Amino acid sequence: MIRPSLPVLSPLLVERHVREALEEDLGRAGDITSQATIAPHRRATATLSSRQSGIIAGLPLAHQAFRMMDPGVEITPERDDADPVDADQVIARIAGNAAAILSAERVALNFLMHLSGVATTTSRFVREIAGTGGAICCTRKTIPGLRALEKYAVRCGGGSNHRFGLDDAVLIKDNHIAIAGGVAEAIAAAKAFSGHLVKIEVEVDTLAQLEAALAAGPDVVLLDNMTLEDLRRAVDINGGKVKLEASGNVDLSTVAAIAGTGVDYISTSKITMAAPALDIGLDITIDGS
Repeated sequence: MIRPSLPVLSPLLVERHVREALEEDLGRAGDITSQATIAPHRRATATLSSRQSGIIAGLPLAHQAFRMMDPGVEITPERDDADPVDADQVIARIAGNAAAILSAERVALNFLMHLSGVATTTSRFVREIAGTGGAICCTRKTIPGLRALEKYAVRCGGGSNHRFGLDDAVLIKDNHIAIAGGVAEAIAAAKAFSGHLVKIEVEVDTLAQLEAALAAGPDVVLLDNMTLEDLRRAVDINGGKVKLEASGNVDLSTVAAIAGTGVDYISTSKITMAAPALDIGLDITIDGS
């Protein structure tokens, strides 16, 4: 049963990503190693297990890979996405055609290991700022083609999503400001262009720019690469008028201090672009013929 508090991946998105990954791996002739060494009728039981502790994400894609190769496969989940796991903990059991399981193995593990790595890294940042009232956000720095999946994994790890692309929110950055002629001018132009449901965020790197931005009334101000002292002053100047997001120089050694300044959000690419894969393995046993 789906827990309402958890993120959900669209089945259409899952199917498309898995199909493309299987097509890439199977190529024109399919898994010729399994074809050559395993009888077509042979069945097997496999166990997906974590080799490290972490947070799981990507199980719908892993399951879909096995189902696409063997529609009759039996999958028994032991853990759900967003669940913590210890080292050597069983995540799922798979029973079905042996060759199909092996043909799907790499695609299933690639999605599961990468997305679980994103969720695990995100959870570490979230733990560092626990109790501050701040939230950890991802960015658009994602692997091309995998953005929606990585942002899903961020939520599995307890983080929050920033915009998904250039089309769902306005984020006025330094180059936009330079071309538009100033902070106030850029915000005014964005307000005139955008619909009433589109949020407007503006990036500033000085307190003077912050004051100009607040006078123009954006929804969010991004404080870029500011010192801790300037972040504290920015929070005081803002006085709760708009949401404040801190970005730049964010890692596990700095994030707690940044959150302690009172900002609402902290965005970092470390949780997507620098997240190491979580070590997960598949062990297989052959059933009787």
